[in-house]
Amino acid sequence: MTKRSPFRYFKTSPEIIRLAVMVYVRFPLSLRNVEDLLNERGIEISHEAVRFWWNRFGPMFAAESRKKRVIQMRAYSNWQWHLDEVFVKINGETHYLWRGVDDEGEVLESFVTKRRDRRAAFKFLRKTMKRHGRPHIFVTDKLRSYGAALKVINNVDKQETGRWLNNRAENSHQPFRRRERAMLGFRRMRTLQKFVAVHASVHNHFNAERHLYSRSNFKLNRAAALTELRGLCAA
Repeated sequence: MTKRSPFRYFKTSPEIIRLAVMVYVRFPLSLRNVEDLLNERGIEISHEAVRFWWNRFGPMFAAESRKKRVIQMRAYSNWQWHLDEVFVKINGETHYLWRGVDDEGEVLESFVTKRRDRRAAFKFLRKTMKRHGRPHIFVTDKLRSYGAALKVINNVDKQETGRWLNNRAENSHQPFRRRERAMLGFRRMRTLQKFVAVHASVHNHFNAERHLYSRSNFKLNRAAALTELRGLCAA
């Protein structure tokens, strides 16, 4: 059976929609910044169109990209995970964004909760392990919720804590924090959960680790990532 195109009811070309969603999610730009940027390239759209497109197609692009990367990552051993949580304000109320990162900086999972107790940590760990399997080492900070949650799944002996051991997870928050400031915060918990999932997939897709490659190899990897992006959700 032929796969139906998700762009079939839209007059705008799929290439423009993918470009607008990628630019908005990847870079710290507002909706009107994306509108002005595309207008300089001769593409006349409204900022409300960008808002609708990222809400409609962003999760679809992220799900397809994530599915391909999870299949590739399961072929390798899950050596070490870095787990951390960060405070996020939603309408003046403090929420917690849990984030899991592997030893190469790949964002494994992002999960938003209202508390950071044992129950929340257990939900986060269960969701991450269901998708990516079990690692050999859990690197966390000294929050006791991690130890309590790992005790439930009988993995307390795999936990490691230290002053600088979790810098990989701490640094992974920086792209999200820059994007959060550009969006002037979030108003609903559901919107935050949807955006961090899409943002993590786009970040992983273009995480070329340029410090490990020569300039020529980095350009090849970047071109391959853009080519793969243009094929997402293609009919």
